[in-house]
Amino acid sequence: MTALRFDPALPWWLIAALAALALLAAGFALWRGLRGWGWRALAGLAAAAALAGPALEIGTRAGLSDIVILLDDRSASQSLPGRAAQTDAAIEALGRQIAALPDTELRRVTVGDDGDGSLIGTALTRAIAAEPESRLAGVIAVTDGQAHDAAMIPSDAPAPVHLLLTGNPGDWDRRLVIDEAPAFGLIGEPATIRLRIEDQGAVPADVTAQPATLRISLDGGEEQVFAVPVGAPLDLPVVPAHAGQNVVQIGIDPPEGQELTALNNSAVLSITGVRDRLRVLLVSGQPHAGERTWRNLLKSDAGVDLIHFTILRPPDKFDGVPVDELALIAFPTQELFMQRIDDFDLIIFDRYRVQGILPADYYENIARYVEQGGAILVAAGPEMAGVESLNLSPLGRILPARPTGRVIDAPFLPRLTDEGARHPVTSGLPGAVGPEDAPADPWGRWLRMADTIVSRGVVAMTGADDRPLLVLDRVGQGRVAQMTSDQVWLWGRGFEGGGPQLELLRRIAHWSMQEPELDEETLLADVGTDLRVRLTRRTMQDTAGPLRIIGPEGLALDLPLTPAGPGRFVADWVAPGPGLYRLADGDLTRVLALGPAAPREFEQTVASEALLGPLAQTSGGAVMHLSDGVPDLRTVRAGRQAFGETALGRWIALTPREAATVTGLARRPLLPGWVWLGLIAGLLIVGWLVEARRRG
Repeated sequence: MTALRFDPALPWWLIAALAALALLAAGFALWRGLRGWGWRALAGLAAAAALAGPALEIGTRAGLSDIVILLDDRSASQSLPGRAAQTDAAIEALGRQIAALPDTELRRVTVGDDGDGSLIGTALTRAIAAEPESRLAGVIAVTDGQAHDAAMIPSDAPAPVHLLLTGNPGDWDRRLVIDEAPAFGLIGEPATIRLRIEDQGAVPADVTAQPATLRISLDGGEEQVFAVPVGAPLDLPVVPAHAGQNVVQIGIDPPEGQELTALNNSAVLSITGVRDRLRVLLVSGQPHAGERTWRNLLKSDAGVDLIHFTILRPPDKFDGVPVDELALIAFPTQELFMQRIDDFDLIIFDRYRVQGILPADYYENIARYVEQGGAILVAAGPEMAGVESLNLSPLGRILPARPTGRVIDAPFLPRLTDEGARHPVTSGLPGAVGPEDAPADPWGRWLRMADTIVSRGVVAMTGADDRPLLVLDRVGQGRVAQMTSDQVWLWGRGFEGGGPQLELLRRIAHWSMQEPELDEETLLADVGTDLRVRLTRRTMQDTAGPLRIIGPEGLALDLPLTPAGPGRFVADWVAPGPGLYRLADGDLTRVLALGPAAPREFEQTVASEALLGPLAQTSGGAVMHLSDGVPDLRTVRAGRQAFGETALGRWIALTPREAATVTGLARRPLLPGWVWLGLIAGLLIVGWLVEARRRG
C-alpha cells in the first residue's frame, strides 16, 4: 500500500501565498510580453511544492487466512432415524477438506436443544456477524432445515451459504396438532379443545385414504376412542371433573407404514378446573352478635354468591307485629330446600333450631343432598342442647356430634388436637395452641359451648375440659362441619386479643365445598422451571411415602418423602423429560403433566429448504440432500458459480478473499532537497535564457 503524504515546512496559507505570488509574477510577465513567463511560473510552483514537503508513505502487508463457518445442527429433530449418521459423516468429511485448504480457518457452530426450539437463524446471524466480512469465504449448514426463529434468519450473506439437508426425500410423518386449548374450564361445563391430524412429506396413498384413530383420557381414566378424518379440524369437548389440574391425554395410533417418529402423535394438556361461583345458603335461626361475622366472611369473597335469611320471629311468637314489617321477602322454603337445593355448594345453619318452619321431608332432602355430594355447616349455640336441636330432626343422622343436653358457660381457650394439627382446615393457623402447649397465647378465650359426644369424624379443635369444639366429617360423597359454639365472633371483636376467625371460617367453608387444596389426603405438585417439581403429600397419618412415580418410556422410581410439619411430607424432584407422570402413594394417585403439550422440535419433522433455502439462493450457495452423498469442496473466484455437478459427483465451493493487513509504514521524501533546489534553479535559468535570446 503506497500513498502520497505532505509534511509542509511552512504553514499552508503561507505556501499558498507564495504559489499565488509566483502566478501573479508570471501573469505580469505575460502581460509585458516576456517569453520566459511560463518557466518562471513553473519555478515558483516548484518552490511551493518543495516547501509542502511531499513524501511517499509505503505500507508493508501480511496476508490473512480465509474463514469458513460450519454449522452443525444437533437439535432434537436431528435424532430421527438416519440423520445423526448423515450429520456425523458430513461434518467429518467437510472438516477434513477445509483443513486441507491453505490459509483457511474453520469456525464450527453447534446448535443444540433450546426451550424455544431450533434457533438456527440466531446462530447463523451471530456467527456471520462475529467474523470480518473481508475474510468470510463461505458458510456450510448441515441441518434438517427446521428453524423456530425464522425472523432471525439473515436475508443475505457476504459469501456463499450452502445448505446440506439431512433426511431423505421420501420421508413422511403424521402428527397431532393442538390449535387451541383452554387453560381454565368451569367444573362440570365442557371446555373445547380444537385439534387436527396433519400429514407431512411423501405420505403413501393407502395411508392418506384411511381415517386416524384418536384416543382421549381424562386424569388417566378410561380411554375414549374415535375414528377421525385426517386434515379436518376437530372440536373436542372436555368436561373438567374437579377443581385444580385436570390432565387430558390425547393421542393417535401410529399409521401403517414407517413414519418418521411417533413422538408427535400425542399431547398432554392441563386444564385448571374452576367453579363459576360458589353458591352459599346461610340460614340464621335468630339475630345474634355472630351473624355479621358469617355474612362479612362470605360477602368479602368475590367468588361467592350468598343468599342469607334470618328468622326474625319464630312461628310460636305472637307480638302483634305485622309480617310485612318483619320480612323483606317471604322465606321460600319449598324452593330452597326442595326444588333448588342442588344449586347450592354449601348450606350453613347458624344458631338454627327446629321451629316448625321446615317439615321433616325438608330435613330428609337436606341429608340426601349432603350424601350425594353437598356440604353443610352447623354453627350452634345453646339451642344445640335443647329439644329444638337439629340433632333431633332427620338431619341428625348425618351430624357427627350428638349433644348431651349440657351447656358449658365458662371461659375456655380453643386448642388444636393432634388430628387438628394435621388437618388442613386448622393446620398452621396463626397462634394455634396444641394440646400440650402452655395456656399463654395470643388467642382470646370463648365464653360458651355445648357439650357433645362425637360418634364419627375428626375432632380438630377442643374447648372447655377438652370437649369437642370443631368436628369435621365426610358423609357419603358430601361433607359436614359442626361447631359446638357460637362464640367465634369474639375473635372478630378482638376480645382478649382476638384470633384468626376469618381464616378459620374461610377454611371450614372451602373444605366443606371440597376445595382440593384443603383435602386431608392429597398430593400437591408445584411445577417450577426446568422440570423441577416440589411434591407435597398431606395426610392425617404419621408417615407417608415413598412416592411411586411412573413416567414415559418405562420410567419407574420410588421417591422418599421428608417430614415438613404435622401431616406434611415433601420431596423435590427433577423430571428426566416432559411427558405424563403418574404419582401414587397407597390408594392416592395423581396424574401430572410436565412440559409443553407436544415437543416443539417434532412439530415439523420432514427436512425442508423452505426457511433456509432463500438465504442460500441470494448468497449464491447451493441446497443439496445428504442422502445423495457428501459433496466435494472446491474454491472459485468471487462472482463465479459456487456449486455444480460433474461426472465425478456434486461439488460446492468457497470464495477465497485474499484479505491482508498492514504490518508497518515507511515514509520517504518524493524528491531530495538538492533535487528540488536544482529543479527550481534550472527552471529559472531556462526562463532567463529564453528572455535573453529574445533581447539579442
